[in-house]
Amino acid sequence: MTLLIPPEDVFEELFVDLHASKLWKDGKMLSDAIPLAESKEILFQYRVEKRKNDFDLKSFFEKNFQLNPSKTSEFKSDTSRPVLEHINILWDVLKREKDTSIEGSSLIPLPFPYIVPGGRFNEIYYWDSYFTMLGLQVSRKIEIIQNMVDNFSHLIKTVGFIPNGNRSYFLGRSQPPFYSLMIDMLAEEKGKLIYIKYLPFLEKEYAFWMDGKLSLQEEKTTFKHVVLLEEGVLNRYQDKFNKPRAEMYQTDVELYKKSSKNSKTLYSHLRAACESGWDFSSRWMKDSNDLTSIHTGDILPIDLNCLLYHLELTLAKAYKLNKSDNIASLYEKKAFQRNALIQNYFWNPNTQFYHDYDYVDKKQKSNFTLAAMFILFFNLATNEQAEACANCIENEFLRDGGVITTTLITGQQWDAPNGWAPLHWITIKGLRNYKFNKLSKTISDRWSKLNYNVYHRTGKLLEKYNVEDISLLSGGGEYEVQDGFGWTNGVLMKINQ
Repeated sequence: MTLLIPPEDVFEELFVDLHASKLWKDGKMLSDAIPLAESKEILFQYRVEKRKNDFDLKSFFEKNFQLNPSKTSEFKSDTSRPVLEHINILWDVLKREKDTSIEGSSLIPLPFPYIVPGGRFNEIYYWDSYFTMLGLQVSRKIEIIQNMVDNFSHLIKTVGFIPNGNRSYFLGRSQPPFYSLMIDMLAEEKGKLIYIKYLPFLEKEYAFWMDGKLSLQEEKTTFKHVVLLEEGVLNRYQDKFNKPRAEMYQTDVELYKKSSKNSKTLYSHLRAACESGWDFSSRWMKDSNDLTSIHTGDILPIDLNCLLYHLELTLAKAYKLNKSDNIASLYEKKAFQRNALIQNYFWNPNTQFYHDYDYVDKKQKSNFTLAAMFILFFNLATNEQAEACANCIENEFLRDGGVITTTLITGQQWDAPNGWAPLHWITIKGLRNYKFNKLSKTISDRWSKLNYNVYHRTGKLLEKYNVEDISLLSGGGEYEVQDGFGWTNGVLMKINQ
């Protein structure tokens, strides 16, 4: 295992003081800053100099650190170019060569080139990368897909799992496990022996998510990502740490001051939501207007369990190709059991839709969210269930610019009025799987048109969009709208290929 230390542990009180000062608008910039000297020397100098009457924190930072600039913010778009041509040019802007190790930096070095999302996100991200790869495949950039899969495999080998991103402050959590779908994509291009090649990594990825399953019992029903129910085991999102996030340190500290929760409980649920990729959404809250009511770790999410179903089937496929039929059968059985649990716990015959399950309160969440469409994406719904879901999407989620993420407006970025590229692809493909081609095309056309219009207005492809009022850019969340943008580029290319 690689020894990597997050910046809050490297720079101790200096880290805390920098974030508390609020001299910098975005805490992530501080956590991503590149030290210009050895970390121990910087910390020693800080402890000496801060006692001086004329000490200036901002000047000290600028003398000892370099901010990591975004290449996308420096890039000038030519809106006379068609959007898809623009994306093909942008791939090189978003590309990073293999990393070199820098002492004291939060960056986890990767051995192969990769694509970053863009904007403030100057590192590789786990679930973003799958949707980015959809576009890279259309652009026939197969080598970079291979490189990115190999980087994730390297992380599995050296760190033990695929972190949220290649930053030391992400080592407590992963993200929605799309690794097995990346292997599918690579196998499409290079043949089925890819499954055998990456079998050890698929196994280790599965072991990470299922760690502790065998220790669960009536007295101890939860451990890390696994939760024991009456009929079997399902999974939740969970971060192994329960402290403020390094990238949003002061924001978390200030939120805790408003909360009645124990600090460790609050931080744990915030971090778990970050592992989901939906940070933040009413999906994770008891009170949709109060982020302090977040209880992510109490929830069994639809999307996570669908993704693990696919991972189990992928392992079965890989073992079958490897002539290990007995082990393949075991994974097929696991997938079959998980499918039964998915139907039992997530389908609601009254609402005719799928909902996340609160295993603490022993009831479904009432929220209507696009996470339900993962069921259709992985072909787990009956035809009748799929039709009911399609009707709900058309009646409750469809807007002028595509589909809203949830049906609630809360100010959180993973709620209405925002729409996001990955969930558009999940929805579009899920509907296609069940031959709801007219609705699928409507969503695809509206989303594409919105992407195109914003590009021609601003020269940018954005992280998220306002799909309700298409005259406005998106808002909500903890930071400004980011441009680039990896998964937007990928999905737009995929649905227009």
